[in-house]
This record gives sequence, structure tokens and C-alpha cells, in this order.
Amino acid sequence: MRKTERASKIFAWFRENRPAVGSELNFDSPFHLLIAVILSAQCTDKRVNMHTPEIFARYAEPRHLAEASFEEVFGMIRSISYPNSKARHLIGMARMLTDEFGGVVPSEIDELMKLPGVGRKTANVVASIIYDKPVIAVDTHVFRVSHRLGLSDRSTPEGVEEDLTAMVEPNERPIAHHWLILHGRYTCTARNPRCSDCGLAPYCKYRHSAIIKNNSRNK
Repeated sequence: MRKTERASKIFAWFRENRPAVGSELNFDSPFHLLIAVILSAQCTDKRVNMHTPEIFARYAEPRHLAEASFEEVFGMIRSISYPNSKARHLIGMARMLTDEFGGVVPSEIDELMKLPGVGRKTANVVASIIYDKPVIAVDTHVFRVSHRLGLSDRSTPEGVEEDLTAMVEPNERPIAHHWLILHGRYTCTARNPRCSDCGLAPYCKYRHSAIIKNNSRNK
């Protein structure tokens, strides 16, 4: 099956079976989403959501977080992965938002990436969710699922993003990120993917290769 045909069938399945999905991070403003996404790097959304209610209550606006001490922020996120660097990033991000962006989360990818702790993936997540920008964020789940399904064979997140961007219509790129990340989180897991329960199995390159290998061993 050609990559374009496979992609068409895969995204048609998502469109029919997962019409309304979104981020599992809790947030109530663009600023708070930015905090949550920075905290979610190499950490589960579930754990981040356990901590953000207190963080959001204490830091309603960037200026509040900009004035916080490292010790204060670290104490609130110490059980989240990489608390030292994330505490510094959060304070630095809030200070830059306050000093250079008037306390407003920017909508452009390049401007978002100027903020401490914000790489391309984080910038794409925020821009797509808040501003409905036609971009696809590639995290470890999206990277893995894209390779297994046969949507991309590129070796970098940037390469996978380019392939996905080329095959997904602009208006569907924001939701395509959620389709792929949630599929990777609950079905196409890193270990023991649930292929027998997967509606995408008929189009999946990984599943097709596994069947061929199994048949070869049984001959």
C-alpha cells in the first residue's frame, strides 16, 4: 500500500471514529496551558494535572509567576520530572512574557520558541490548541505511531512533522496531533501495542510486517 493511500485510510478512520478529541491537560487560559505543556515534557499528563490546580491558583497571570522565587516554584513541582530545569524555565518564561509580550502568550511559532523551556513541540501544541494554527506537534507518541503506521520513516521529529504536514489538510492538523498522541497513549503503546483491538490494523505497516514474520516462522 502506498504511503498516500495508507494515510488517506488512516485519517478517514480517525475522522469517523475519533471526531472529537483534545488535550488531556487541564487549563483555563493560554498562559496556564503553556505552563502545563512545559511541565508535561517527559511526564504524564495525569501527574501534571495533579499539580496544576495549585499552580494556577497561585499564578493567575505571568507577572505573578515572574515574581516567584526558584525555591517556591521548585517546591510545587518537585515530584514532576526535571523540577530544577522546569522551575527555572517557568520563571524565565513568565518574565519574558511580562517584559517582552505584555503578558500575552504569542501566537507565532517563532515567538513562542523564544520563551525559556519552549521548543518546537511545545510551541506547536500551544499554537494549535489556543490559536488553531495549522501545525502538528511531534512528541514521542506521535513519532512512534507515525513510524509504526507507515506514515513516516524519517529519523527526526522535524522530519516526521514535515511528512505529516504534507499529508494532512491544514484544517485537520491541530486535531491530527491529538488523534496520533492518544492512539499512542492508549492503543499503540511503546510496549505490547494492542494490535488486536486496533481499528487501524488493516492499514498498519507494523502490523503487516509482524504478520509476515509470523507466517515465515510457521512455515
